[in-house]
Amino acid sequence: MTNKGLGCAEFTLAVYLANTPNMLEYQGISSVNSLVSGEVNAIGQACGNGWRKVFNVYAKLLYALNADHFDFAKKAPNWQQYRDGYLLQAGSATALLFSPPKLDDNPHTLHIICGRTYAKDLLASGQLQANLIWLDDEFAIDVKNRLIVCPYFDYRQLSNIKIERLSVMLSGIVN
Repeated sequence: MTNKGLGCAEFTLAVYLANTPNMLEYQGISSVNSLVSGEVNAIGQACGNGWRKVFNVYAKLLYALNADHFDFAKKAPNWQQYRDGYLLQAGSATALLFSPPKLDDNPHTLHIICGRTYAKDLLASGQLQANLIWLDDEFAIDVKNRLIVCPYFDYRQLSNIKIERLSVMLSGIVN
């Protein structure tokens, strides 16, 4: 099975969503396609506030990561400029995937599944083989597979406090 989504084909941080942007050009994705400058904004404009939130939360998370372990925040002076200039573009090492996680592809990749329901559906269908330890109703972790389940990338579900918690969890996995 091939990874399908948006971002850098050589990603080391992958975020998994159950749905794709509701635009014709993204419906038949069969690989990981890098975005170009302005495309994040175009998707947000065409697909609405929900997709703007996904991109904003993704960029805020990358910018919140510990700079000792991750270099995302070193590329731009703030998360907004990171989102617009680097997120999901070639060379960014980031991906937003609409296919189930392939945990054995690269042992250095960090995997984040957005949403408890999506993670449980993947497990129930056999599309995800992981030993998740549920820390509470929202977060689960499988350290061996470098996998975290977190709330959906939306301000109400993944608030700044929860972004910080996820950031700490990611640092804990790479240490």
